[in-house]
Amino acid sequence: MDLTEAQCQEFRDRGWIVVGDVFEPHEVELLSNAALKVLERPGPEVGREIDGSPHVSWGMHLFDKRLAALCRHEDLINPSRTLLSNEVYVHQSRINMKQTNGSIVAWHQDFGTYHRVDGVPEPNGVMIAVFLDDVTEVNAPLLAVPGSHKEGLVSTASLDPTSADFEQVSKYRYDITDETMAQLVNQYGLETITASAGSVLFMDMTVVHGSSVNISPLRRLLLYVNVCPVDNRGETYERPEYYAARDFSSIVPVSSEEFQVAGQT
Repeated sequence: MDLTEAQCQEFRDRGWIVVGDVFEPHEVELLSNAALKVLERPGPEVGREIDGSPHVSWGMHLFDKRLAALCRHEDLINPSRTLLSNEVYVHQSRINMKQTNGSIVAWHQDFGTYHRVDGVPEPNGVMIAVFLDDVTEVNAPLLAVPGSHKEGLVSTASLDPTSADFEQVSKYRYDITDETMAQLVNQYGLETITASAGSVLFMDMTVVHGSSVNISPLRRLLLYVNVCPVDNRGETYERPEYYAARDFSSIVPVSSEEFQVAGQT
């Protein structure tokens, strides 16, 4: 998949683009089944809601062959190379599932953690999200501040040890203050990111985003593959490998055909 110049310009201007119909329904089903299986793991890489139900799993490419192949899929990696003008490595992959009553994710930048904790030097990377469910205005879509990537790293952000999920999820998430959010939204606005299952979001790692409680009966399942240029690698190793990469080698993309057969053996 090749991006058009208009898509690249939209990414530069707004901080993200959504490409529809990248994955066929049968591929979405395969990925969903793989993701749900990984979420059943009992390990520390799985974060849970207060009621014990899983809602995130980090390092998905370490635990499933099909999800590992997804992280090298040509339709994810080649556009990322184009947007970053460089070879890329996977800094982090994860499964995000927001079921009914799934909790808030506070305002943050993914790069905020990658820089402060993992030692990624420059605000230069792409968050790739594969939509495995239809995401509409009703099932807690991502909320994002268009153009906020132009601010670079937002300095008024900090850990929130009072968060209900601090020990499992937010212990590494630097939340942005209400005052700063008001300033950003006043300047840039605030939008929802909706898309049908099989779509792919490419978002600058410095875009400020979050999501609300899912009060609908509709699940929202996303797979994230977050990539950085190979010359913008993490330089500290505070977190386990399922949180942050140890392999900084350039990704060799796999074709759609290779992806189809991954996980069959």
